[in-house]
Amino acid sequence: MGDSRLTSFQKQVSDLLLRHRSFLDVTSKFQDSTSRVNRALMKAVTECGCIEVHAARQPLDYEASISELKDRFKTHLSGCLCDHCQDVVKAEMGKHLFYFTALCNLLELPLDEIVHQESDKLSTLGVFNLR
Repeated sequence: MGDSRLTSFQKQVSDLLLRHRSFLDVTSKFQDSTSRVNRALMKAVTECGCIEVHAARQPLDYEASISELKDRFKTHLSGCLCDHCQDVVKAEMGKHLFYFTALCNLLELPLDEIVHQESDKLSTLGVFNLR
């Protein structure tokens, strides 16, 4: 998303956020949207079955290079979201993005600056930005 699209989206959210304009409302809706994204993903596993989770401890080899570690670590996911689950997850992520942006608006934080700051940090630190 380019800067102008992020700025445009942020203005659009500001224009459309009417009923839940309170900081308390927005933060609780943001938290709720997080739960809804998680729930949609869990339903893809437990109800639909289009994706599966196969988790186990990920051993850390301190002798391995960063690129070797990246190849060794697993996502624990197998399969792909089906069209229906993908639509649901994308819709929930969109709502989550809406409330994240609304929170940015209330705190007078430009969304594009947040994205640029994080991107610059990632570019500077590279693989040393391990999270």
